Amino acid sequence: MTDAPLGTAAASPVRRAGAVARDELLICLSHLRWDFVFQRPQHLLTRAARTREVVFFEEPIASPGTTSPRLDLRGAEEGVTIATPQLPAGLDPEAAIAAQRLLLRDLMAARNAASRRTIGWFYTPMALEFADRARFDLVVYDCMDELSLFRGAPPRLVELEKRLLGRADLVFTGGRSLHEAKRDRHPAVHCFPSSIDAAHFRAARRKTSTEAPGQAGIPHPRIGFFGVIDERMDLGLVDAIAAARPDWSLVMVGPVVKIDPAGLPGRPNVHWLGGRRYEELPAVLGGWDAGFMPFALNESTRFISPTKTPEFLAAGLPVVSTPITDVVRDWGPQGTGLVAIADDAPGFVQAIETMLSGHGIEAWRARVDRALAVQSWDLTWNAMAALMEDALAAKAESRAPARRTETTPAMLRSAP
Repeated sequence: MTDAPLGTAAASPVRRAGAVARDELLICLSHLRWDFVFQRPQHLLTRAARTREVVFFEEPIASPGTTSPRLDLRGAEEGVTIATPQLPAGLDPEAAIAAQRLLLRDLMAARNAASRRTIGWFYTPMALEFADRARFDLVVYDCMDELSLFRGAPPRLVELEKRLLGRADLVFTGGRSLHEAKRDRHPAVHCFPSSIDAAHFRAARRKTSTEAPGQAGIPHPRIGFFGVIDERMDLGLVDAIAAARPDWSLVMVGPVVKIDPAGLPGRPNVHWLGGRRYEELPAVLGGWDAGFMPFALNESTRFISPTKTPEFLAAGLPVVSTPITDVVRDWGPQGTGLVAIADDAPGFVQAIETMLSGHGIEAWRARVDRALAVQSWDLTWNAMAALMEDALAAKAESRAPARRTETTPAMLRSAP
């Protein structure tokens, strides 16, 4: 498939979703779906959308009912336009890449990208396969995970990341470990660890008599986890904790992906509730007595900086985690000391027993509030936006023609 000439709006396969109203366009190219889990991309891009148009370009959906490639657009409540490529089933990889390249080109044409500042915001290097010809005024790589270490990662991802680092103007990382891994590979790498919407999660502290859906019949004490449940979860550890304390209820909230649900611990005191919307999480956490983060220690967790760590804290829930590097350094004994760290089931049980005693909980929450007072997604986005403005200004200055100074007779007469 080759690029066809730009057509009229009526002939374009891009399905429009409202008029363009802002002078700057940010196109995010992501491996995640907007409605999957509300996390770093959603927090940042929701804030970006307050002052510019934001389009979230998702991975394609292949459907037997689709006869020709098209781009479906819909508006999200957060002010972001969601762009979902719909491709015919059975396309070979090269044809799928070519189709997405055309859809992105037509999207940018429909959004008048050529006549206003346009930012390409990448979450996955894989998007460079079809965005390689797109003309962006600024390219940002927000590296929130080391995707090459995740289960099922395409082998070519490593090479594509090298290319993306070569094209990016700015690189942001989602934690200190990632920053250390990338800082020598690009001249402008900036560390922005997971932040927090403290007011949202602090609502969990207001206990009510109304239970969140699905939790009403679960006995206390409840020890909970929320987030994506995949190869990063130590299921053996979850099972061992449940076996050691059958009087505790382990509540697991989040979608199960990339692993076989049949392998989940099936003890009667382990409750798998599935995913919950971001708006529902404070009510869910408000019904728990403590939190736990039973992450496996493997390649896929080597560089993670879990967003849920400060979210647990803002909710007022004491939490224990396996020794994930960024958790230990930022929130554990090497950092604020607000999160307990344990290596195994006995260590988790001991830490949770201490947390359930309630000893010193109010003093601990006061320390939490002081630590979180200097963190927010608003502050993170504002700092990122300032770096982007500086980078755009520097690029504009470098493109400006050098100012010529003509020598006049008067200047010659005044020379020594």
